[in-house]
Amino acid sequence: MSEHHRPAGTLVNPPWALELTPKQAGWTYSSLRVLELRPGQSHTFDTGEEEMVVLPLAARDLQVEVDGEPFALAGRDSVFAGPSDFVYAPRESEVTVRSATDARVAFTGAKCNRRLTARYGPGTEVPVELRGAGQCSREVRNFGAAGVFEADKLIAVEVVTPAGNWSSYPPHKHDEDRPGEESVLEEIYYFEVGDGPTGPGLAYQRVYGTAERPIDVFAEVRTGDVVAIPHGWHGPSMAVPGYDLYYLNVMAGPSDDRAWLICDDPAHGWIRETWADQPVDPRLPMGGHT
Repeated sequence: MSEHHRPAGTLVNPPWALELTPKQAGWTYSSLRVLELRPGQSHTFDTGEEEMVVLPLAARDLQVEVDGEPFALAGRDSVFAGPSDFVYAPRESEVTVRSATDARVAFTGAKCNRRLTARYGPGTEVPVELRGAGQCSREVRNFGAAGVFEADKLIAVEVVTPAGNWSSYPPHKHDEDRPGEESVLEEIYYFEVGDGPTGPGLAYQRVYGTAERPIDVFAEVRTGDVVAIPHGWHGPSMAVPGYDLYYLNVMAGPSDDRAWLICDDPAHGWIRETWADQPVDPRLPMGGHT
């Protein structure tokens, strides 16, 4: 474990199975919480200064109330089953989550300024992008991407990478304010890894910095692990042979335009040019829409 790689179980703060606040991460905006519920259980909390998206990871028939307004989520059996429906909860709201079944639910958050309205997002309308090609093929579910779903600061997407493929590649960063080229975004990676015939799988995540702003992470990641990226080049995310890889990205930053602008590591950006001659991995998309 390092200050940036937090293995499953190290961020438990009951009732949260995982809680990474901006203060814990040592930054200002991005947060992530994961709640595990047994059948019939519920949890109520206030969002405070954060806007949040309530996203089922593995949950069916989830009931969500935001300031008393009810939303019914069909959910999904697992993160590999396809996009899920979700609920946006604004800052300064009271949220209640009730489950009729065993449930694991993510709350992607960002400290924000504007109070928007609570809204439902259908899983069937989540834009699914097949990014890269060949062994760099991955599936991006842009449920909370800028330009897709309105929020004040929060940007959130899901990425599924088939076993043996490389994702978040070429390495890129977003830690400088360069209008039209790069934006400052704190980023959280939350991982789930598919099981193999003999048990849980594993994957790897790389983060590295510059001489001026050093950071050095090479982490073996498993289901429930988090990597927090305050700055620096991040990638690749490596799905080792035999185990599919999922990660949830949560991003937010100081800019009012909520733009996801990245800069490739110039030593490795050339890899994008090779994709034109390669097909997208035929295993994608995985799960389809729920």
